Order: sequence, then C-alpha cells, then structure tokens
Amino acid sequence: MHVYEALAESFMAEDVKDVFALLGDGNMHWSNAMAKKGANFIYTRHEHCAVSMAMSYARANNTIGIATVTCGPGLTQTMTAITTAVKAKIPLVIFAGESPISKDWYNQVLDQEPFVKACGADYFSIRHPKRIFTTVREVFFKAKHTSQPIVVGVPIDFQESKYEGTDKAKPSKLLGWEIQKPEPDSDYVNKAIGLILNSKKPILLAGLGAIKSDAKKECIEFADTIRALLATTLPARGFFYDHPFSINLAGGFSSDITRDYFNNADLIISAGSSLASHASDAGKLYPQAKVIQIDLDPKPINQGRVSSHLWIQADVKKTFKKINFELKNFEDKIITDSKWRDEKKINQIKTNLPDAKEFKVKEGYLDPRLVVRELDKVIPKDFFMVNSSGHCSYYPAHMLGRSHENFLTIREFGAIGNGLSYSIGAAVAKKNKRVALIDGDGGFYMHIQELETVVRNKLKMLFIVLNDEAYGSEIHKLRHDGLSDEGAVFGKSNLENIGQGFGLQSKKITKLPDIKTAFDEFEKSEKSAIWDIPISDNILSPVMRRLLESKKN
Repeated sequence: MHVYEALAESFMAEDVKDVFALLGDGNMHWSNAMAKKGANFIYTRHEHCAVSMAMSYARANNTIGIATVTCGPGLTQTMTAITTAVKAKIPLVIFAGESPISKDWYNQVLDQEPFVKACGADYFSIRHPKRIFTTVREVFFKAKHTSQPIVVGVPIDFQESKYEGTDKAKPSKLLGWEIQKPEPDSDYVNKAIGLILNSKKPILLAGLGAIKSDAKKECIEFADTIRALLATTLPARGFFYDHPFSINLAGGFSSDITRDYFNNADLIISAGSSLASHASDAGKLYPQAKVIQIDLDPKPINQGRVSSHLWIQADVKKTFKKINFELKNFEDKIITDSKWRDEKKINQIKTNLPDAKEFKVKEGYLDPRLVVRELDKVIPKDFFMVNSSGHCSYYPAHMLGRSHENFLTIREFGAIGNGLSYSIGAAVAKKNKRVALIDGDGGFYMHIQELETVVRNKLKMLFIVLNDEAYGSEIHKLRHDGLSDEGAVFGKSNLENIGQGFGLQSKKITKLPDIKTAFDEFEKSEKSAIWDIPISDNILSPVMRRLLESKKN
C-alpha cells in the first residue's frame, strides 16, 4: 500500500460520500484512491468553485464538506472561498497536497500554512506514516466541533512512497464525543424573564443557531405565549414560514412593513444569531429595543457595536424550554400590546411589494421586484432556492411560503461569483430536490465555465439571471458620486447563445407572463435551463438607497 492509499482509507473511514475536486500532481493519486474506495467525485473547472461547492454542500446537508485541489497555485485559487467559509462558520476539509520535500526545486512550491492561516482557517501537514490516521481523525473532529475549514497538506513524494506501517483508520465518530448543548444559567433566565414581562412590543429573531438546535417548536411556543412577532436572519429565512405572525426577514433586507415593526419594537429576543451588522442593519433596525441574545457563542460586542444588553450562553432549545416552563407562573403578568399582532398589517407582507418605492422602469426591461413576485408564483415551493450575493440578491430574499429547508445563502464575505458553484453543491447534496439559482449577471459570468460541470454530471437545474448588464452595486455607487460608470457597465450580451453552447435550454424573458411558459418548458425538458431576464438598472434596492443616503451625511 502507498501512503496516498492509507490517506484515502483514513478519509473514507470518516463516512466521506462526495468530493469536489480539481486534480493536479498534489492530489491526483489520493483522489484516484478515494474514487476506487467509493467516493463520488464532482470534478470542477476551477479550484475556487470546488471549495465553494463543498461549502454549500456542507450547509445544505449539515455535514462536513470535502474538497481537494493541488498544491501551490491550486490552493492559492481558493483564498476567497476559504475566507468565506471561515466567516460563515462552515466545516470543510480540503486536501491540498504539498510540494515534494526531496526536490531542490519545484515550480509550484509555496509555504502553504501561512497562506491558509491568513484566511483564518487551520492547517495540518502530514509528513510521517505514524501521523496519518491520528491526524486525519483530529482534522475531522476539529472541523465538526469548531465549524471551520481545515486544509490538509501532504508532500507529493511522501504520498507516493510505500506505506509499511500497521496502523488502521481511527475515525473520529468512534470517540463518541458529540457537540455539547449547555443548559442556561437560572439567574440569567430570570433576568431575561424580567425584561420579557416589561415588554409591550417583543420580536423573536431566529438565526442558524436556532435551526441547528432544532428549536422551532420551543421558539413558537415562547412567541405565542408572550404574543411576540417572529422574524429570522437572512441565512435562516423560512424558519417560521408557516406561522401567521411571521414578519419574515430582519436586517438590511427587511421589507417596509417589517422594518416598521422593528423600528417600534421594545424588546428583541435573539435565538441563535450572532447579531452581526447585517441582522440589525448596523444597529439602526431596532433603535428603541432592549436585546436578549441566546447563543452557544454570544457576542454582546460584535463588529464594534454593543449588540445585546443581556446574553445567555447556552443551547437555544434548552433555554427556551426553561423560559417557557418559568413563564407559566407569569402568564397573567404579560403586558404585550393587544394590537401588536396585527393580522391585517402582517398579511400585507404577503400582498405588498417589500419595497414600495416608485421607479420609472427603462423601456424593454423589467422591474426586479415584479420579476421575483412572478417567480414566486410560478416556481413550486418545494424547489431548493439558492440566493447569491450582490445588489440583486435583495429581491429573491422576499420569496414567501418557503421553508428554510429549501433555501441557501452564503454571503458573509460579500463576494459575488459564487452563486453557480453554491447551487451545484446544493444539487449534489439534495439529490432528490429540484434546485434553482437566482443570480445577477455580474456574478454569474465569473465562473460560467461550471455550466459544463452541470452538463457533465447530468444535473437538471434552473439558473435565473437578473441581468442589469452591469455590476449592480458599483454602477449605483459610481453614479451617486458623480463618476463615470463605464468600467462597471458591460451592455447586452447573448447569454441565451452561451447557454445553448454549453448544451442547456436557454431563454431570454422580457415579459412577465413568459415566465410561466418558460417554466412549463423546463419541466418537460431533461436539460438544465438558463433564463436571461433583463432588469432595469435604474431601480435601487432599499439597502443601496440607505447606503447612499448615509454617504451624504
């Protein structure tokens, strides 16, 4: 047996199913051995995309994502993806190889550990046979329990050497160590109940931590007991999709009506959210409210801002169970405003556009708000929807009646160009789901080569491009500052022909009723499809409008 085969054995012992890969000298022997042992490989056209696909796969399946790239330039191509995974707390294991240690000179040599650690990730180098099985076990254990990406480097010549040891795989699952879910401190629970009983306009805000804790039932019981409204962060969108008093999204993406509710709230109970700037619109969303934060890793000071007034470091589900139990003794003392749960007003979130601002739409182009409203009618609720980043991402965030189980967004690093990769990773993870991506043209074009990966792997997916023929955020900022937008405007391109060139069903949609026709054609076809939907570039999302308004001040 060779060392690369021993490495493959140690990885397969960790129940690896799917691997996203781009091969080179540093990883091709290991990859070949993994494939022979039964791992399913999705071979990509760019290293960044391999890691990005593994990220969305991990988020969609609540597991560790596995990617592999070659050493040196193969690894440097992944810097943006690794940094994003760090910020989004996504567990990954990336096998990258290392340059040979026996050669005086190697073209792709790189000191990889400082590079990886500059991204915020961890790095493990394996250079001795006795370290193979114990190191791989430690890597998987750490990735799972710290929710972070870890890069494994193994020199090429060491991989290709004979393995003469007698050690066997030592999978981390045999340790039996699960992630602990600590109980809340009773004193802090009592303090929280004191704030709750003084609140007339409370909102329960849930993040990914509430989903990971499986705390939906307990959150709803709590909200119904105190007659609070329910909202979520963007990554947790849809957690309360079927509750009559859900007001959808918190943060910069809040709709007009939701924003009004938050502006008047006097208490925010945050369940499993870090309360970062996006979730609170940098503190401007709920200026009058006291904030209780419940999280395994609470951050009462976050991104330079005091984010909570009382924090409970504990499991979300266990905390709400305890609060719900204690509240039974105080139900007659709950003073929530009887008009706070205004059913008529909340129903307007479903009927009104999220942003009521009027714009003059350019002739021949569509209003993205109306496009998304029509998409929401046409695309079935059981589709797995992937929302990308960039200016256009505000609009599809307001598709309603869709569970968090059918939604994915990863935007913690603000990087565009990931949507196509994220949707492919989700399609591999959710093999029995139909997957649709809504992206902007700027981001979609960045890694359009991965459409070949879609076709080669026989994936049937729907790609919807909201096409303003530019980099949306940049043109609005340039115009606001009185500068030329020439460098951010690319004009008309024939995305329809490009899609056909890759072997996809392609449509340019210029009228809203054509969306239903196009979807019917997609359903009948065996091919993936691209819809090129021209949108007016003079429509600014409220997020952009507030940003530009703040620059004036």
